[in-house]
Amino acid sequence: MADAPTPRWTKRALRWGLTVLVLGVVGYFFAVSLWDNWDQIAAEHLAFDWLWVVATLLFAVAVPLTGILWGRIVRALDRDAEGRISHAEAIAVQCASWLLKYIPGQVGSVVNKIVWAGKKGVSRSLVLITFVYENVFLQIASIVPSVIILLVSLGPEIFGENATLLLLPLLILIPLAAISYKPFFHRIVSVPARRVLKRDVPAEYFLSTWQTLWALVEFLGPRVLNGVGFVMIAATVTEVTPDQWLPFAAAYVLAGAIGILAFFVPSGLGVREAIIVLILSQYIPVAEAIVISLLARLLSTVGDGLIALIYVGVRRTIPKEYRP
Repeated sequence: MADAPTPRWTKRALRWGLTVLVLGVVGYFFAVSLWDNWDQIAAEHLAFDWLWVVATLLFAVAVPLTGILWGRIVRALDRDAEGRISHAEAIAVQCASWLLKYIPGQVGSVVNKIVWAGKKGVSRSLVLITFVYENVFLQIASIVPSVIILLVSLGPEIFGENATLLLLPLLILIPLAAISYKPFFHRIVSVPARRVLKRDVPAEYFLSTWQTLWALVEFLGPRVLNGVGFVMIAATVTEVTPDQWLPFAAAYVLAGAIGILAFFVPSGLGVREAIIVLILSQYIPVAEAIVISLLARLLSTVGDGLIALIYVGVRRTIPKEYRP
């Protein structure tokens, strides 16, 4: 009778099996998204424009920048991690989590960071809290400026006719703002922690008011890159006047935020495009708005391919025992 596999080989087989499964799921949704949008864009017979390349690069660069900002939060809350978590490692973890967005519900994204925390010796509770902070800051940095810009540009009529467009983001802002307040966030985390973990979560795991405000400003950076990239894409399809730059950028950023809130949809497929068309149709013909939304989806998907290359390249610079 053959010997039973050792725990070491069983663990290795399980790890590789899960890796193949996750890569298969992500690769499937990635391929479907790329193929569907490429097919529809090809039907429009658009001529290649170098602005597409620049926009794709901006979309891709926004993710490593977010990783650097997330890593800063981890180091701010865990002083022991100050010298152990480099920018490169934070970028690699962020890129991997971003690519796992194709698994609905952001389950893959958060699990990736928690697993990394276990390997790195960082508190899993702390990393889970930083994951919440990251998403809260990105949502606030997306919703607040975008809604203000669109209100100034279009007036309240656009939201009056499409109440859900404004109602959902504004309702979401209430708990997001509450989570940004340290005493409140600490309290709501401590209650389940006492019941499940049988211990309190240290107050040091939460950002101060000043740290929160500063992080909110920093997280505007990735959204600015996304907005600029989208305006470049729109300019290759239709004439975008300078007074439309901010509203177009706001439309894309707000659509991305609402797409993330649709957590049951892989990468917000379809949701983001609907919001973009709804807003852009106030400025340009609906047909052009549809083409721009599909082209943005296609190029952002290509950008995800660049993010995968960034992940591979950065990961190789990290010592093997610490690789995400």
